[in-house]
Amino acid sequence: MNFNSVHSVYFIGIGGIGMSALARYFHTHGKKVSGYDRVHSITTDALENLGVQINYQDDVSLIDTAFLDVEKVVVVYTPAIPKDHKQFNYFKDNGFKIYKRAEILGQITKNTFCFAVAGTHGKTTTSAILGHILTECGINATSFLGGISENYNSNLILGGDAISVVEADEFDRSFLQLSPNIACITSMDADHLDIYGQADELQQSFKDFAAKVSDKLFIKKGLPIDGVTYGIDEGADYDAQDVEIVNGTYVFDVKTPSEIIENIQLNLSGKHNVLNTVVALAMAHSYGVPLLAIAKALKTFKGVQRRFTYKIKTDDLVLIDDYAHHPTEINAVAEAVRELYPNKKVVAVFQPHLFSRTQDFADDFADSLSRFDSLLLLDIYPARELPIEGVTSEWLLEKVGLIEKKVVQKKDLFNEILNSGAKIIVMIGAGDIGEMVNPVTEKLLEEFE
Repeated sequence: MNFNSVHSVYFIGIGGIGMSALARYFHTHGKKVSGYDRVHSITTDALENLGVQINYQDDVSLIDTAFLDVEKVVVVYTPAIPKDHKQFNYFKDNGFKIYKRAEILGQITKNTFCFAVAGTHGKTTTSAILGHILTECGINATSFLGGISENYNSNLILGGDAISVVEADEFDRSFLQLSPNIACITSMDADHLDIYGQADELQQSFKDFAAKVSDKLFIKKGLPIDGVTYGIDEGADYDAQDVEIVNGTYVFDVKTPSEIIENIQLNLSGKHNVLNTVVALAMAHSYGVPLLAIAKALKTFKGVQRRFTYKIKTDDLVLIDDYAHHPTEINAVAEAVRELYPNKKVVAVFQPHLFSRTQDFADDFADSLSRFDSLLLLDIYPARELPIEGVTSEWLLEKVGLIEKKVVQKKDLFNEILNSGAKIIVMIGAGDIGEMVNPVTEKLLEEFE
């Protein structure tokens, strides 16, 4: 596709975090942009503030006439939309050029030098760290992020058109559309079994992705794929060493294949973020960015919204917001919380995401959630799915090995948090729990003024 010939772009599912980054990209490149989404959100509000028109009902009559010219309009959609979507089927039946989000991102990477970050966990933070390093070090890259960077208040770090940083998403095998030059694989835990069926199929897709990397592939040490390794005290090619916490900041050295860079400072919580930082450092270093410049850039990295984000941080009360929606991610959050607050009661508010994921990993979810002191469990967020008989939050709760645990409704959540008596609150999940965090924060601040 020649983007220069594209006049207008219509997004179906424009509020998705990946879709909205592409919408911003085309908008900043002077294209007319509009789209549909099911609900209003912080993301759609931000796009509308840029002047992007969005409609919220699946009604063909709501599509602006400027986006009905089959010769000038490109349609981009997310696979999460239902097959009977009226707007989508209108565009399909009338001969419009229609692409999945992954196909558009694939075309962008084909025309750029591409840094791609793959893995079942850690993609967004690693991509944001790498995008920040490149930007701070004068490398004019455009980074497409799966979350809102605190440094740029956006899921798009806009740079030039010669270099891209992208998340290589394994969902729907989307990452096989990409043309990566330098890439990493952070993890290959079983996930998206509604798509892959078996964990072996998921692993094979990562191997297929690895085969597409043209220049250099970095892998977390221990993964069953050949590449340059990284880790923490594992004898990896890029190895974090002497990791310690000083005044709430991680300080560590990194041994590279050629030298050691000392006293790197990272203002993020959790050992998993040390790993994310090491591989971002390795990717930038392999491109030729000096280690001292990378270390300087890392000092100013503020993180990604909903990735262990402090909403309240006082001596008496802490509220942490995190996107964790897989047992491995919840374990990482629990480990970080225990490391920072070893002797305090922690209540977790968790909203399961997808019936299929809840069913596939129920025992693992139960184990990870049992690492907190108290659990408030919201109903399962369905996203793109219909309910599965017997798979409910009540069913999951029975498996959790805690005394203090209950399923709560959204309207009762704030009072249940207060009743828990915990002063460390963690709100986790990938559904609309993210929309609940700010109201809970405001009420807690009022309560504890």
